Amino acid sequence: MSVVAKFEIEYLQYLDQEGKLLRNDLPAFARDAQILVEMYKRMALTRVFDTKSIALQRTGKLGTYASCLGHEAAHIGVAAAMREEDVFAPMYREYGAQFWRGVKMREVLLYWGGDERGSDFSGPAHDFAWCVPIGTQCLHAAGAALAFKTRKEARVAVSICGDGGTSKADFYAAINAAGAMDLPYVSVIVNNGWAISTPRRAQSGAKTLAQKAIAAGLPSIQVDGNDVIAVRAAMESALQRARAGSGGAVIEAITYRLSDHTTADDARRYRDDAEVQAAWQRDPLKRLRLYLTGIGAWNDQRETDWKAECAHQVDSEIEAYLETRSQGVEVMFDDVFASLPHDLAEQRAHAMSWDQKSS
Repeated sequence: MSVVAKFEIEYLQYLDQEGKLLRNDLPAFARDAQILVEMYKRMALTRVFDTKSIALQRTGKLGTYASCLGHEAAHIGVAAAMREEDVFAPMYREYGAQFWRGVKMREVLLYWGGDERGSDFSGPAHDFAWCVPIGTQCLHAAGAALAFKTRKEARVAVSICGDGGTSKADFYAAINAAGAMDLPYVSVIVNNGWAISTPRRAQSGAKTLAQKAIAAGLPSIQVDGNDVIAVRAAMESALQRARAGSGGAVIEAITYRLSDHTTADDARRYRDDAEVQAAWQRDPLKRLRLYLTGIGAWNDQRETDWKAECAHQVDSEIEAYLETRSQGVEVMFDDVFASLPHDLAEQRAHAMSWDQKSS
């Protein structure tokens, strides 16, 4: 019997969990220590924001919140490789990537605080807002990529979904469209091992999630998602290829969700403590910090100073969020229809009357 085709999935990693270099062919950006320092600082800032956001939720000052603890390298690596004119379609925990692209912390807090003004965030106006329905952001990005190709614009659309998201038809449809039409679309899978309480092994019988790209005719790679150098290097390669008109790609970043799925979840019900503790040994911040310290680009004093600066920045943004005046109940009817239908206009008036009575 003859063989029609063969495929393989490559794995990319530059730093081990102790911050030691595993290969000598560092990409150009990683040979500049200041670039790596800036990436580390953004990762650390995102972690402080995440910690304080959970505290806000626990004290009743924020709604349900999705933590990004452990994902910092994956998110920063993706955004650092992108250009401003590219389009980013996140799911709901890519704060580090969004901060890199100009979104303010207070805007993230507004969103999770139930104020839709948070969705009108700073940064590139063409980026998509947070997407809670699983996988639909992949189709949004593929559609944007089709527009870029049609207009002959040298831009790339990027989406992020989780391991669970790759089981959705939306993910498959998006990569299939990208493969069939050579769209400038990069699909990033942040594989953190768990789709809420469903483990990766129950999600798919595939050895890797990256290989799902093969059926769509797209190149793919699996990277160490706790190694920000590997993530950015893979992204730069995929973006360059897409921008040159050679089509899309899929990148699977292997990481771990060190937190609960959201503040409405209790991961202790379905995960062993030993598994989580083992994952902490692969902490992306520790890894990069050890490497930077080893090459003389970082030290304990700079770490202490930066942590203090992070706390100051986050506290300032929290204060701005808490000082934002709430809106009237009638805003839930705004920006839905160009002309509000009669029945909704009646509901709006009724809601406003009750709002005025309670105030």
